[in-house]
Amino acid sequence: MTGGAHGDLDEARHAVTSTVRFWGDRLVGLSHSLHDEPETALHEHRSAAKIADLLAEAGFEVSRGVGELPTALVASHGTGELVLGFCAEYDALPGIGHACGHNVNGAAAVGAALGLAVVADELGLTVKLIGTPAEEDIGGKALLLKAGVFDDVAAAMMVHAAPDDSVGASSLAIGAWDLTYTGTPAHAAVAPWEGVNALDAMALAHTAIGLLRQQLPPGALVHGIVTEGGQAVNVIPARTRARYEVRAPSLELLSEVRERVRACFEAGALATGAALELRPHGQDFAELRQDPYMTEAYVRAARGLGRTVTSRQGETLASTDMGNVSCLLPAIHPTIGYDTAGARQHTPEFTAHGKSPGADRAILDGATALALVGADLAASAEQRRRLLAGLAERRAGR
Repeated sequence: MTGGAHGDLDEARHAVTSTVRFWGDRLVGLSHSLHDEPETALHEHRSAAKIADLLAEAGFEVSRGVGELPTALVASHGTGELVLGFCAEYDALPGIGHACGHNVNGAAAVGAALGLAVVADELGLTVKLIGTPAEEDIGGKALLLKAGVFDDVAAAMMVHAAPDDSVGASSLAIGAWDLTYTGTPAHAAVAPWEGVNALDAMALAHTAIGLLRQQLPPGALVHGIVTEGGQAVNVIPARTRARYEVRAPSLELLSEVRERVRACFEAGALATGAALELRPHGQDFAELRQDPYMTEAYVRAARGLGRTVTSRQGETLASTDMGNVSCLLPAIHPTIGYDTAGARQHTPEFTAHGKSPGADRAILDGATALALVGADLAASAEQRRRLLAGLAERRAGR
């Protein structure tokens, strides 16, 4: 059915939709279980196991701990030449649980894989669910890309929980640093002149960044937290630590902005005499590029499920390591919405709505829409050729 008679495609769509509904209670249960036991980046052992176990039960071939990440996984079904990937996220945020809705994201990706797997043989597909940890931190997708986990994937998809349904948005590229200033301790009252104040170095750098903001290009952002500022109020701080993030509309611009921010950190060290250590934290996230054909297919599928989808073409929505995937292969990352009473992601209020009826519907609709996109891609001879040609080009360019 790779050429795709219309009647055959209609049958595939019906099979996909019915299969997601068949697994509906299990998918909602998975989402609720992830929500009830939130695990932060690289500690998602129970979460990854829940996903892996469900897919193994459904007949998928499951590999755990892939890419040297103990909480990453791959679950595959089918033997077709065209490999379509679904990215499952499941890490939570420290202190506020699933405030970014990754319980919904992960369950929807699992549902999409289950739904498309039922027609994998007829459509000449291999369905590949990729469990991607640490999106909120070091960037599991970027690490799995480097490890070769996406090497055979012709297109990748996921949906992301949000207060509304949208398609087409980009995201900001982002890079993070862990930094340490090391000075010299001294009694703060008896002989402060004998010390080198590491906290002063941090304060100077933070002030310099604040002044730099006026000259940053549109879309560039800098934000950070001080994680250590000294040990005792009457001792000149000999060590301070912080984590800073820099964001920009593209990786190219990110590199330029980061050099200017680095100069602010170096200025703090120069002015105080403290030693500066800068270490990259995790992987840089690239800007998100959403495939036009896949976006249109997703919109058709979502509207067919009774959802209202807003185009956010030209807008940016935070940052995601799905951007790294999208810069190498066709991908989509639409948002799937439900009522959060006005709360936005990364707040406790958003977490509170993660097991609502609207969130549960979003899981099944998101799973169905993604799986229908996969069926559309596989059944279209033109799209199949495009994806396989792109995959061959990537392999040749290695």
